[in-house]
Amino acid sequence: MANNNEIVVNQSIFRIGCVLSVNGRDVRVRVDKQKNLSHIIYKGGLVKNISVGGYIKIIKGFSSIIAKVESEYITEDTSRNGNNYSSSEDKIHRILSVSLLGYLDSDKFIKGVKELPLIDNECYLLSNEEFVKIHKFVSKDTDKTITIGTLSSDNFMPISLGVNRLFSSHIGVFGNTGSGKSYTLAKIYRELFESYKDNLNFSNNSKFLFVDFNGEYSGKDVMVSNKKICNLSTRSKKDTLPLPKESLLDLDMLCIFASATEKTQRPFISRCIELAKRINNETHFKNYLKQCIVEILCMADKPKAELLLDYVEQIVPKRIDEDSGEEIELRSDISFHDNNRYYYLVGRGEAYLNNIRDISQNGNSNHEFAKQTLYYQQAGAYTDPTNFIEKFIKIMYLRLIRDLLNNRAMNEHIAPAINKLKSVVNDIEKLIDFTDDRDFWDGKNIATINLNDTNQDAKKMIPLLITRYLYNEHKKKKEEDLSYLNIIIDEAHNILSYQSSRESDTWKDYRLEVFEEIIKEGRKFGVFMTIASQRPSDISTTIISQLHNYFIHRLVNDEDIDKVGRSISYLVYP
Repeated sequence: MANNNEIVVNQSIFRIGCVLSVNGRDVRVRVDKQKNLSHIIYKGGLVKNISVGGYIKIIKGFSSIIAKVESEYITEDTSRNGNNYSSSEDKIHRILSVSLLGYLDSDKFIKGVKELPLIDNECYLLSNEEFVKIHKFVSKDTDKTITIGTLSSDNFMPISLGVNRLFSSHIGVFGNTGSGKSYTLAKIYRELFESYKDNLNFSNNSKFLFVDFNGEYSGKDVMVSNKKICNLSTRSKKDTLPLPKESLLDLDMLCIFASATEKTQRPFISRCIELAKRINNETHFKNYLKQCIVEILCMADKPKAELLLDYVEQIVPKRIDEDSGEEIELRSDISFHDNNRYYYLVGRGEAYLNNIRDISQNGNSNHEFAKQTLYYQQAGAYTDPTNFIEKFIKIMYLRLIRDLLNNRAMNEHIAPAINKLKSVVNDIEKLIDFTDDRDFWDGKNIATINLNDTNQDAKKMIPLLITRYLYNEHKKKKEEDLSYLNIIIDEAHNILSYQSSRESDTWKDYRLEVFEEIIKEGRKFGVFMTIASQRPSDISTTIISQLHNYFIHRLVNDEDIDKVGRSISYLVYP
């Protein structure tokens, strides 16, 4: 009997009114006249009464629908006779405008609208237990959680997030400059790392890559001390990122670096990659080059031969005079006979006796004259550059020479791609170490790439190159292990924007395609992204729409608000 009495008391105390009207998710609630005070006395204590920003429970049969109070207003109570003596408060109705958030099911709060209330359904204040449930972001009570703060309207209400639900998802953190998004990003990952710092399974099976454009996360003790920090710079050589050579021999990536055209330069680069894979040692390269030099020196087309010899000079080492220390011109020992149209060795008697291409001459049956030239000798002195991309550029020149000899390509179409790739060699050499001997993670599971001291081209190139490589490697290994990779990008609009005018459409499209593939398909392979930005409107719509969890700070730009609002069905904004 006591329990029944307690239920009756609770219902009478916590009841605040009933549903007046229903218009989709917008519901009007008429408040009982005796519940218009700011607080209610219950069991000797004060209970905060309903107000704007608070929550109510609408009882529809056996269903409990949760709603949030958005606004309130008053209307005149026309049912009362004006001659009756009463207070002014009794002559009005207090009306609440509430929006539906979700419902309680099996003692859990489920976000979303399952059913709508009916007119005259009773409305109640939430109990403490129910209030906790709607602010509980954990799938199961046994799931591990991290606490990121307290409710702004109630400092005693901690906000805890389930680790599995949060970090096995794509996350977006958005807010204007100074709104605290960088702090939020650092906070959630610091809480994660602190919670699992002594967990070996966590260290062995999960990896985290932070792409840091402004150096905010690259301090030794920022978030976590046991991490790899890679400080990159295009001004002077500092740290380098270890990548296997095969990661560069990618057609799409090289075409981007070289700003290659689709119809002519891309097929050429594809042939260069094939040649690079076929020439597997220095001796093979030198023999290939020597054969090309012999064919060039036997040509009757002087302009074409001169052009090809210029390309040979881009490959072979310079010849230095041992006495004077000055460079020797490689053309100094050959000349072209304009009437008979052939090259010959100079300073050795009559030209016809030293005709390089006439193998019927004595002493030239095996192109001995060609082998006596400085070009041929310098080809024998060739050594592979230590820089892998410089070696690939020499292979590109070798491929161009062979294609021009075979009339397979036109110089004016191909040369710009090589020159463009040469222009980025210095930056790539300072930033990347193409080696198969180093581990990218250096035995750690957390890495930060600091791009604060790099130029704009590197800020766009490095995240794309590293992210693409790690994603592809993770896809290959996913069948072998159950590891996870989280890629965290602060100031993500730097590389995920589709409005950049400083780069070609080809580069922009490819960059977005890579990150859009990760955001759409990465979940299958255990790869997740966290992005933070002050300009979500600049970021690809595909990426924004595929995020699972959002942390939204202050946004004042209408375009930013609309972009995020279109992706979050339950977001309410003016």
